[in-house]
Amino acid sequence: MRRTVPTPTRKPRRPKGQGQWAMGHREPLNKNEQSKKDDNPLNVRQRIEGIYSVRGFDSIDPADLRGRFRWWGLYTQRKPGIAGGKTGILEEEELDDKYFMMRVRMDGGQLNLAQLRTVADISKDFGRDTADVTDRQNVQYHWIRVEDVPEIWRRLEAVGLDTQEACGDCPRVVLGSPVAGVSKDEVIDPTEQIQAIHDRFVGDRSLSNLPRKFKSSIGWLPDNPYETNDISLIGAEHPEHGPGFDIWVGGGLSTNPMFAQRLGVWVAQEDIEEVWVNVVRIFRDWGYRRLRTRARLKFLVKDWGAEKFREVLESEAYLGRKLPDLDAPPVPEKLLDHIGIHEQTDGNYYIGVAPVVGRVSGTLLGQLADVAEKYGSDRVRTTALQKLLLLDVPADRVEDAVADLEAIGLSARPSQWRRATMACTGIQFCKLAIVDTKDRARDLVAELEKRVPELDVPISIHVNGCPNACARTQTADIGLKGQLVTVDGEQVEGFQVHLGGGHAAAASLGRKSRGLKVASAELGDYVERLTRRYLSARSEGETFAQWVHRADEEEFK
Repeated sequence: MRRTVPTPTRKPRRPKGQGQWAMGHREPLNKNEQSKKDDNPLNVRQRIEGIYSVRGFDSIDPADLRGRFRWWGLYTQRKPGIAGGKTGILEEEELDDKYFMMRVRMDGGQLNLAQLRTVADISKDFGRDTADVTDRQNVQYHWIRVEDVPEIWRRLEAVGLDTQEACGDCPRVVLGSPVAGVSKDEVIDPTEQIQAIHDRFVGDRSLSNLPRKFKSSIGWLPDNPYETNDISLIGAEHPEHGPGFDIWVGGGLSTNPMFAQRLGVWVAQEDIEEVWVNVVRIFRDWGYRRLRTRARLKFLVKDWGAEKFREVLESEAYLGRKLPDLDAPPVPEKLLDHIGIHEQTDGNYYIGVAPVVGRVSGTLLGQLADVAEKYGSDRVRTTALQKLLLLDVPADRVEDAVADLEAIGLSARPSQWRRATMACTGIQFCKLAIVDTKDRARDLVAELEKRVPELDVPISIHVNGCPNACARTQTADIGLKGQLVTVDGEQVEGFQVHLGGGHAAAASLGRKSRGLKVASAELGDYVERLTRRYLSARSEGETFAQWVHRADEEEFK
């Protein structure tokens, strides 16, 4: 009689550790984590000043060049002439040029006249007159040589600016309302708290090794994309405690887009810094570090949920106290772009102008400083929609100021196309990009102004060079994600199309129709066709996004 041999019972596999420090997982699980453990990235400044700027680009340690430099706002830019099809094939060192992109931090988007002139002069002296206003309220240079970095830092820091932690796995620039302190609709101005966060925590070595980047927004008004940040504090009235802030955590786009979740608590103005830093500490301690693709706070919030996140935030390890409950406040109708002429609380006016897709120059910024000085303003603001604001213009001089701004290419009364189009850096400088964005978006705006001048409502177009959504592709009316498409058997630059995204009351990640792609050369035809279908089919008061969400997919081809 044959004996039956029992099948051995397999022990269930233990789930892989995610590198969470709070669970004791301190050993680095990838090269990025190893690099940060080997040396605090903030230390690279001394090597830039003492070695690399003296000996030149070829002396830079690769671990510094492609890692730690970012904590001081520096990325190598893309070598000219490398086609988009090579982006995912070549090694990073093959894509590297010997020049840098440099980001200047502008927390809250605030600049005085001395700062604006310094930013402009650096662009002209060291950056071949390049300057982009980003959708993170920064100004970004290109063509920066490592030899010039110490002098650039000296000039910036002399006027109260810096590049520290403008990039890297750390708390990046804090977005703020560009009209904080002057808007008639603002109840609380948190500028002091934003500045305190910068002064106290930027460069804090206990926070300089996060799992990935950490993006923040703090402001009373809905003029920043609060649903897509790691933390956002937006103005809210509590029935007992009065004006304060509603807190959202865990937003982010890129290849796994997620909107932030409300924690359901009320934050007093004086508690902003304490709440902010403890959310950062939770991310530092509990964030996933094993896979870079899952190392953003949004993945932790998704797994935990808002209730558990709040519980941990209020625990003894972090805040150590309860925050007041807050029912969901009214949802803002839309994000404010502040374009045009608006009265301030003091009777003066601010003027919002639209550079074309955020691309400016040192020369233009210098001209803007001249206009500001002429009209007695010492305050210019950048916005998270790649726009610029001039504050404190006397009522009787507004139209003259508007004319002077128009003369230098900054329109306070732009077309709807110019007003609502944004673009990321694109293949000209970015090593991740597949297609051109800035020039293509600029040309698209010009095309559409001629083809559909009658457009009477904004239709936002966000042009992105790759899947990483730096231009917030998924939350645009028309989001364009760069990729190669096949036309007549050849691969050419093109875009995958997202439709009907939005923020605030229109919050949506948009629709993706299967196979909906368009070649870059055909973009003008496509957007014109789509716009005319919307204009002919819309009902009274219906927005483009609302039409998209009820229309048949055939309308999108």
